[in-house]
Amino acid sequence: MYKTLNLSADIKMIVSDFDGIFTDNSVYFFDFENKVKKLSFKDLMGVSVAVKNGIKVGIISGEKSKEIDYIAEKFSLCDIHQGIRNKLPVLEEIKSKYCLNDDEIVYIGDDVNDIECLNSVKYAITVKQANYKVRELPSIQFTQADAGDGAFREVVDNIVELKNNG
Repeated sequence: MYKTLNLSADIKMIVSDFDGIFTDNSVYFFDFENKVKKLSFKDLMGVSVAVKNGIKVGIISGEKSKEIDYIAEKFSLCDIHQGIRNKLPVLEEIKSKYCLNDDEIVYIGDDVNDIECLNSVKYAITVKQANYKVRELPSIQFTQADAGDGAFREVVDNIVELKNNG
């Protein structure tokens, strides 16, 4: 596999934003009460691969969505936080809960409300479609995969490969 990211086999957890990472940031409205978001099975398989390889997965989203509930239930994820505007305190709680150092956690985010979290970890990752302020962060890494089309899976695959070859 072509490694696109500079990561470590010591990573124990991936925490990700949802919209703009798991999705392409699109929302489909059937009417104003019913909306859906398109998810890629690549990213859903990425969650499965992470969990099966002992990598914890968390989601901190500014929005609330049934799609996040689905992922949480399907993969028995405990660290799901929705409707969060100030994400850094939640990330710090997660780090404390699992006694994680900044070099044992990856944060994936794409917009300005992710910047504090991206700056608080050693491994900060985004997608090409991210807000320009995120793309300009000095330590940011970019996935080759697009938002909503395997970006999360790419991160997982890189970590699993390091763990298996390390």
